[in-house]
Amino acid sequence: MKIVVLAGGLSPERNVSLSSGALVCQSLRDRGHQVALVDLFYGLEGFDGAPEELYGAPVPESFKRVSRQAPDMAQVRRAREDKSPSAIGPGVLDLCAGADVVYLALHGTCGEDGRIQATLDLLGVPYTGSGCLGSAIAMDKDLTKRLVSHLVTTPRWETVAVTRENLEELTGGTALPVVVKPIDSGSSIGVYIANTREELRHALAESIQLGGRTVLEQYIRGREIQVAVLDGRALPSIEIIPKQGFYDYENKYQPGAAIEVCPAEIPAEWETKLGDAALTVFQAIGLSVYARADFIVTEDGTPYFLEINTLPGMTPTSLVPQEAAAAGIDYPTLCELIIEKSLEARKGGM
Repeated sequence: MKIVVLAGGLSPERNVSLSSGALVCQSLRDRGHQVALVDLFYGLEGFDGAPEELYGAPVPESFKRVSRQAPDMAQVRRAREDKSPSAIGPGVLDLCAGADVVYLALHGTCGEDGRIQATLDLLGVPYTGSGCLGSAIAMDKDLTKRLVSHLVTTPRWETVAVTRENLEELTGGTALPVVVKPIDSGSSIGVYIANTREELRHALAESIQLGGRTVLEQYIRGREIQVAVLDGRALPSIEIIPKQGFYDYENKYQPGAAIEVCPAEIPAEWETKLGDAALTVFQAIGLSVYARADFIVTEDGTPYFLEINTLPGMTPTSLVPQEAAAAGIDYPTLCELIIEKSLEARKGGM
């Protein structure tokens, strides 16, 4: 099968995406597929060969490393020789049009927000994961909560537009402790747990740099447990136990920074509740193929739904591959299963 793996792009999660793409590409090549790995934003810029030669090109070492810091997106934009305002680099869509399927190893903006899905739909090119509408809904934490809060338990929240003019008002008027998170970002980029006014002010000021639209979420004390959905069923849950702080960007992608227990050591009743809640959210917002739902579980076993990710990470330290392994599905098989079920979903119009 001819497969294009799209990674990178313009999201603050681009480094994570590049690492996901590198591992997916190599795993599919090891299974005998023809696979071209390309950065959504840079495209074929700087590649001297014919586009078809990408199917045998070595995976760049720079794709394999996940930095402990999110990239400077202004610097990423400046580095592209083609100064086009397009978020899609030269030659990308032509390359995709010649593939049997496009594997979306993208995360965050341009990848999980439905826009690349809509573009590929218009081109008639099949791709992995959920369709454009479900992706767009899941990317918006506020909209997702509005749609599912009557179906599952979720922390209280409000969504605000943070500006320099209302920064002090929000700092003084928000109940503490509170979780501050951008409305449409992943990998815990821009997420803070504020226990003091000083911490809250810092978090809100940082949120302005990420667009300003911010979710202020009730802090729930409990165990952080995540559940992947794959092909209509919940996979074994995984518990995240950071050695310091909470499960932020650095703790996610620094090896050894967090203990990850899969399956989570929880009562069977809790496992059932988590799986049911993950499937409820997945179905309510019209997702397909796979996703990963994040929860905080309190001492009494109540799962509080936080958010759902439609293109969860596939890096060496990512959670969905660990959950799949606990269900007897190794990494290359997981990649092929995602492709198989995605092709079925595209035929069904999802």
